Amino acid sequence: MKTAVVTGAAQGVGLVTASHLARRGYRVILTDIQALEAQLARLRTEGLCVEAATGDVSSEPFVQKLAEDLRRDYGAIDVLVNNAGVSLIAPAEDTTAAQWQRVMNINLLGPFLLCKYLGAQMLQRRSGSIINIASVAGLAGVSQRSAYNASKHGLIGLTRTLAAEWGGRGVRVNAVCPGWIKTEMDVADQGSGAYTDQDIVNRVPMARFARPEDVAAAIAFLADSDAQGFINGVSLPVDGGWIADASWDALRIRTREA
Repeated sequence: MKTAVVTGAAQGVGLVTASHLARRGYRVILTDIQALEAQLARLRTEGLCVEAATGDVSSEPFVQKLAEDLRRDYGAIDVLVNNAGVSLIAPAEDTTAAQWQRVMNINLLGPFLLCKYLGAQMLQRRSGSIINIASVAGLAGVSQRSAYNASKHGLIGLTRTLAAEWGGRGVRVNAVCPGWIKTEMDVADQGSGAYTDQDIVNRVPMARFARPEDVAAAIAFLADSDAQGFINGVSLPVDGGWIADASWDALRIRTREA
């Protein structure tokens, strides 16, 4: 049985991804700073093989202990999904240093630490797949998200660098770049009044939000080293065509209704 670690797995994309991988036969270790007992209980009622580790992925001592525990129990994991992340919507001139640092710690330092310690074990075994969850905000600029955009651009840069360093040693590193997804994070962001459902639907060529299942399927695709063993260093948009489409809204909507 292959072993996968999914961070930020208490809700949203992380929880759906953990469930999706477990249904594909993986042993999945869910990690989150939030409690995970309820999630484990629900997944286990479905007969899925899941475990949990609660802690802060931006804490080096936590990540080191996680790596030690996984080495003891499994030798090395097969798949790492760096999904944990936070959002911040604020004009750049109003973003504080503390806010900036928090976003960087969770969205970029955390994935680096997990890649460093769990990736080292993969390198010793000369096999493994790492999938970093970036964003379309890592491929383009989105107003009032300077810290978030910078963290996701950095995560794509980390993905490409590790793919170059580690690909020849058996470890593939890729990124998934979702568009807007209907999750708890989106509810919180919309609650700030930053945007409406229609703002997103009008902008996406496929005329809807992404679903967590859309992203989980892309993660599982990249995780499969048997079928996708030559895909390395990509940043795969799962955005309904957001990045591809440079049209203005009126043209997009008129074309959609033709």
